Amino acid sequence: MTNADEIFEIIETSRDTGKIRKGVNEATKAAERATAAMIVVAEDISPPEIIMHLEPLCEEKKIVLVKVPTKSELGRAAGLDVPTAAVAILEPGEAKSKIESLK
Repeated sequence: MTNADEIFEIIETSRDTGKIRKGVNEATKAAERATAAMIVVAEDISPPEIIMHLEPLCEEKKIVLVKVPTKSELGRAAGLDVPTAAVAILEPGEAKSKIESLK
């Protein structure tokens, strides 16, 4: 299992050199359409039902799903000033090889 810092680095690299979507709704759409290379969710979401649907959806679509400890760090990595529950990486850009190594 990779540590959170590596995941945040992948998100930041993808944000700068590829394409990401922020928020549960955008991550859900990317997973449903199978356009996401990876979905990242925060573990400190309350209530957890907000993101529960993403795990089975990612399994079904064969999308890598990883968890990070906090939504505030996830938001920061995604370039937001506010916390976010989920981030979808659509085009990893220069982080492609790092995502491939997680599969």
